[in-house]
Amino acid sequence: MAAPNSAQRKACWDARDQLWQCLDDNNDKIQSCQKFQGDFEANCPAQWVKYFTKRRDFLKYKDKMQREGFTPAEGPQVNS
Repeated sequence: MAAPNSAQRKACWDARDQLWQCLDDNNDKIQSCQKFQGDFEANCPAQWVKYFTKRRDFLKYKDKMQREGFTPAEGPQVNS
């Protein structure tokens, strides 16, 4: 598979940005963003779709950790 040219990359990134904006506006309800999801998958190579989907999940998790902080789970109690 040949690498996407600049116009194809721009179309992919624009589709990704529109999908992410829709998801942000609809509290991550993919049902509300089916058109944008279809455009995203049609304009981007499958490997890019997979990468960008994981990237969004990571960025949302990172943002949550920065806002709320991290509280470690209570582990097993060790009696010494």
